[in-house]
Amino acid sequence: MSSETLFKTDFTGDETVTWTSISSKISARFHYRAKPHQGGRLVYRQSVATRLTHWLWALCLFFLAGSGLQIFNAHPELSFGEQSGAATGQVFLTIEAKDTPKGPVGITNFLGLEMDSSGLLGLQGEGLFQTYQAFPSFMTLPSGRDLTTGRAVHFFFAWLFVATLLIWLIAGLRRGPKGHIIQDLWMTKTDWQALPADFMAHVKGQFHHTRRYQSLQKLAYGSVLFFLFPLMIATGLAMSPGMNAILPWLTELFGGRQSARSFHFIGLVLLFGFFLIHMAMILLAGPINELRAIITGWYRTDPPISPSPKLDDEASQ
Repeated sequence: MSSETLFKTDFTGDETVTWTSISSKISARFHYRAKPHQGGRLVYRQSVATRLTHWLWALCLFFLAGSGLQIFNAHPELSFGEQSGAATGQVFLTIEAKDTPKGPVGITNFLGLEMDSSGLLGLQGEGLFQTYQAFPSFMTLPSGRDLTTGRAVHFFFAWLFVATLLIWLIAGLRRGPKGHIIQDLWMTKTDWQALPADFMAHVKGQFHHTRRYQSLQKLAYGSVLFFLFPLMIATGLAMSPGMNAILPWLTELFGGRQSARSFHFIGLVLLFGFFLIHMAMILLAGPINELRAIITGWYRTDPPISPSPKLDDEASQ
């Protein structure tokens, strides 16, 4: 009998009990979980201020993105520096239509690499219905070319966006250490240590439904709220001639108005990427539960760890 073997059962004659088998049964007993949300309790997770500002941001970002692309269409290139144009040698993105022997073609040039983007970027439609603009009409607000309205819409929702952020900051800091920002979004040492494991759990589709945000959620939301949102506001102000007269250092901070415009566009792309990942996580984690939390505030958590029914049946025999 090996050192790991404890004994053989008398009634079967062939079942060997080892430390490994005992360990696996104990692990199965105490780490068994019921199916998600069966028996989990409802907790009040999202405050009124969090829910209100969330939906206001969603509304603002929808109109800001559409009107922003409308404004971009008026000057469909991105560069660094104070002035734009190929003469500066700092243009890294252009979206345009070019005449070729085969007819007009939409061309997207990124860092010197030209790509045929006909049908979506630079050139849309066919024949009499062809349009020559960077982004198609279905992606801009308003649809079609209307720079004046686009700018008016953009500025209105930009200031509403700023006001919403201020309301969220005041509400989140009102209770100090017990407020939403410190308690739910601040990354602690424990959160940083748990981040790799939490990341792998999300990759594997293993989601934990708890009252508090997980470390990866904190990092993602914190990056948007404390980096991307301020970046969009600061670069937007840096492009304004009026603000340039009041705060000239802000434009210089980004390396010029065209640099600020480029960083503004990059911020939009990053926010769109966050939106796609955010939607995917909601669908994978359980859309009904997630939507209920952001609409009503109530969130159903995971059920408490319970013994395995199978092991309970074995114990009762």
